[in-house]
Amino acid sequence: MVLSRTVHSESDVSLHSTFASRYVRTSLPRFKMPEESIPKEAAYQIINDELMLDGNPRLNLASFVTTWMEPECDKLMMAAINKNYVDMDEYPVTTELQNRCVNMIAHLFNAPLGDEETAVGVGTVGSSEAIMLAGLAFKRKWQNKMRALGKPCDKPNIVTGANVQVCWEKFARYFEVELKEVKLSEGYYVMDPDKAVEMVDENTICVAAILGSTLNGEFEDVKRLNDLLVKKNAETGWDTPIHVDAASGGFIAPFIYPELEWDFRLPLVKSINVSGHKYGLVYAGVGWVIWRNKEDLPDELIFHINYLGADQPTFTLNFSKGSNQIIAQYYQLIRLGFEGYKNIMENCQENAMVLKEGLEKTGRFNIVSKDHGVPLVAFSLKDHSQHNEFEISDMLRRFGWIVPAYTMPPDAQHITVLRVVIREDFSRTLAERLVSDIVKVLHELDTLPGKVTAKIEIHEEKGLEVKQTELEVQRKITEFWRKFVANKKKTNGVC
Repeated sequence: MVLSRTVHSESDVSLHSTFASRYVRTSLPRFKMPEESIPKEAAYQIINDELMLDGNPRLNLASFVTTWMEPECDKLMMAAINKNYVDMDEYPVTTELQNRCVNMIAHLFNAPLGDEETAVGVGTVGSSEAIMLAGLAFKRKWQNKMRALGKPCDKPNIVTGANVQVCWEKFARYFEVELKEVKLSEGYYVMDPDKAVEMVDENTICVAAILGSTLNGEFEDVKRLNDLLVKKNAETGWDTPIHVDAASGGFIAPFIYPELEWDFRLPLVKSINVSGHKYGLVYAGVGWVIWRNKEDLPDELIFHINYLGADQPTFTLNFSKGSNQIIAQYYQLIRLGFEGYKNIMENCQENAMVLKEGLEKTGRFNIVSKDHGVPLVAFSLKDHSQHNEFEISDMLRRFGWIVPAYTMPPDAQHITVLRVVIREDFSRTLAERLVSDIVKVLHELDTLPGKVTAKIEIHEEKGLEVKQTELEVQRKITEFWRKFVANKKKTNGVC
């Protein structure tokens, strides 16, 4: 009789209880890959438990990015998660869906297209990549023009407001373009078109206007910028164009402000970017850039590859990316249609008004945002003698809310605001609940000794003269909390 013995590895044993196993008795690997495998059940449970410490995405009111989609769209995305979008020959239907999205968005932005003419544009990872591509197109067109005129082309610049998103600074630094920023002023937190046009010179590759400022949601006056530039171009012989960064507002203005002229109806607007993952209502990872016509995208920037099976034109900074976001965008466009997007945007705007009115009733805040623009509410304390916006932001986290506090750019950096972005999944009930929790935070802060007041009282007791204006006190508080928050966000060599 042959005797046999079953040999098994401890890692292959079925887990009757993850929490009774050895896998929860040791710390998770942080810097080096472990030597041995662990069961899939244990890996899932351990990582899932750690992720519980993350914030709730739907309560993250700092973000413009979509945090909820319909289950049917979730299914489509999961079914396509293993498709590499760049492999157009293998996945021709996905490529067709991208082209449909480009054309739908171009028509939404009033691109001057004929009945059978296709739009010029591309899907991107987000508005950051879209802006890089648009900026490169402007730079190359300007360089070609300057070379043809026999003029130097080594010092291009771009004019923006100081309120632009950081991706514009990245573009300028990465691609060696001088960024000329129009400074802000207290009470005016977007680019002044008159000042912007004054800064334009022969080396300006474009002026970037923001349709929906990150700071307060306000739309910049693209129509006035266009009219002023038309006049300056006529006087100087230049042809300085406009790019519209409609990352946030591109899927808002056409539906609730259809009369607003900001898009391709204006002759100098040559390209527009928009974030599908913001008010395009798709999860993070998709943006779009649309050009007015083919002449605005230089041919030398387009690459043709055939090593995936067929000739494929491509103009992107990255190569491989998932197809699921493109599919999700197409789903939203045909699922909702113009009517659906309009209803959602109107609802967001109404909820923003509910939140604004609730904050005004407290009597404690100044509203910095505008009613006309992206549906968000930016607000600041009227009285900074005892507490500030950073403290409110910090204490709101106890209720689960993530509400950012930040300082304005130059020359309004002494102004600190809190900002709540109203997304599709932010209901009327949540708006009312947030106001209630803010009132609770204010009451709790009122019971704490004011840091600045206490310091002034100590100075007075010692007979020291205090000569600080309210603005000076506010600036000191703002600087202290800015450094405090920055130090909290530092990581151990990871960015």
